[in-house]
Amino acid sequence: MDSLLGIPAGLALSTAAGLRIFVPLAFTSAAARFGYITLAPGMTWIGSDAALVAFATATALEVAAYYVPWLGALLDTIATPTAITAGIISMAAVTPELPPLVRWTLAVVAGGGAASLVQVSTALLRLKSSTLTAGVGNPVVATGELVGSITLALLGLLAPLLGVAAVVVLLIVLAPRLSRLRRRRRTRAA
Repeated sequence: MDSLLGIPAGLALSTAAGLRIFVPLAFTSAAARFGYITLAPGMTWIGSDAALVAFATATALEVAAYYVPWLGALLDTIATPTAITAGIISMAAVTPELPPLVRWTLAVVAGGGAASLVQVSTALLRLKSSTLTAGVGNPVVATGELVGSITLALLGLLAPLLGVAAVVVLLIVLAPRLSRLRRRRRTRAA
């Protein structure tokens, strides 16, 4: 994948990590393992058999956990830093043509930032769903997040420009909502 497509692919994968941490890593691992993409130097471990098995297993466990309300809530406590890390790794892994300084700066700022924004937004959505539906609505939210993560990961790997367009739309929708939430919290605290 050349650098012009690696950047949008990385952004789509990083955003997908904000929805489900291990889905984009599993897809990236499979794509690298089967020769569809070339990984950045130092990131080739992602394409190993062991990594593919580990990411596939972690994906299955993560997906299942979000269908159990108390387990999903517990997972949310560690999900944000883990999602940021996965977003950084996803972005860095698919941009092999970039110089290391540019690759890692972009990975931390754009990859980690996108994963963070989406993860925090979805954690708040799950909290709201749990509060309003006593946990009954959580499987619907979990399914939507899973479908979104799979879609963004596939678009990132197969159609990066379309993937980044989806990310831009998602971020445009989420940013004002987080801003409103922050304003409400400030007014309640004052």
